[in-house]
Amino acid sequence: MATVELTFTALPAHVRTARLVATAIARRTGVAEELLDEVRLAVGEACSRAVEAHRLHCPAEPVRIDLRDDGGRFEVTVTDSAPSEDVKPDLTEPNGGAIPEMAGLGIAVIAGLADEVEVSPGPKGMRIRMSWPASPNGLTVV
Repeated sequence: MATVELTFTALPAHVRTARLVATAIARRTGVAEELLDEVRLAVGEACSRAVEAHRLHCPAEPVRIDLRDDGGRFEVTVTDSAPSEDVKPDLTEPNGGAIPEMAGLGIAVIAGLADEVEVSPGPKGMRIRMSWPASPNGLTVV
């Protein structure tokens, strides 16, 4: 299980870099070529949401991304440090967790792009975990 950790300052320009890194690692991990656009878009949406939350609440704190090859799955976790005091109980994910109102639309987009999504909001930030199937040996099966 290989893990790549990436942190970046809350600037919109860094979202592009995060998308490029995630797509390159997804390809190397063995994610099917037809899923790479979905990886790129979902990671971009999650990172954009995190950057906006940081710019509003904690601009000096970095956004964190963990990318891992986990036994036939490519997993990306985007974590922010913005307080989630604006959590609304009426916006829920299947796992029962409430999500901040500002994140509702972005989470819906991510859920449509990723194979699996887990949202974990908390008072000190939000964690969005997304995953896609990948070839266990890192080679895409054609």
